[in-house]
Amino acid sequence: MSDYRDTDTGPAAPTEPALPAAQPAVTEPAIAAEQPAAATDAPVVPPVGTRLDLPEAGEWQRVSPKYVMVEIVGSLIFLVMICVAAGLLWLLLDQTWAAIVGGALALIVLVSVAFEPRRVRSIGYQLRADDLLFRRGIMFQRFVSVPYGRMQLVDITRGPVARWLGLADLKFVTAAATSAVAIPGLAEDDANTLRDRLVELAESRRAGL
Repeated sequence: MSDYRDTDTGPAAPTEPALPAAQPAVTEPAIAAEQPAAATDAPVVPPVGTRLDLPEAGEWQRVSPKYVMVEIVGSLIFLVMICVAAGLLWLLLDQTWAAIVGGALALIVLVSVAFEPRRVRSIGYQLRADDLLFRRGIMFQRFVSVPYGRMQLVDITRGPVARWLGLADLKFVTAAATSAVAIPGLAEDDANTLRDRLVELAESRRAGL
C-alpha cells in the first residue's frame, strides 16, 4: 500500500493583519519644544507713539532772515495799541485794573519779541515727491503735509513792511478750507518761483488722477 497522504485540507484560514507597533506617547512639553517659533516670522508692528520719519534739519528750506524785522514791527505796533488803550482807561475812566492788565500784556509782548529770531529760524519747508511739508514753532512744533493734488489755490500776499523789505508770503489752500498753509518771509523771487512750481505740480497730479 502507498504511504501517500493528501495534505491539502482546504483553503487556509485568513490571517489577521499585523497591528502596527505601539508608538511611544508624546507628552505635551515635547510637542511644544518641537514646534518652530512662528513669532519671529510675523511682521513687527511699531508701538504707539513711534516718531515719524521726518527729514533732517539740513534738508529744510528756510525763510529770509529779514522776516524777523516784520515780526518785530508787528509786535511793537500791537504793544503801542495795548499801552494806548490801557492808558486811556486808566486816566480817563480811573480804571486801575487797566494799567495792571496793560503792563502784564506789555511784558508778555516784550518777552515774545526777544524770541522772534529763534521763532523765525524754526520756520521751514520742503518739497517732497508727493507733498509739501511745512513746519514752524519752537517748543510746540507744528508739521503740515499738503499733497500737491489737493492744492486748489496758490496766492502771494505782501504787507507794507514785508513789501518794503522785499518779502512776500505764499499761501496755498486745499480742498478743505481749514487746511490753508502760509509760508511767510520769502524773498519775492523765491515766492514767485515756488508758486509756479507748486501750480505745475498740482496740475500734473490732478491730471494723473
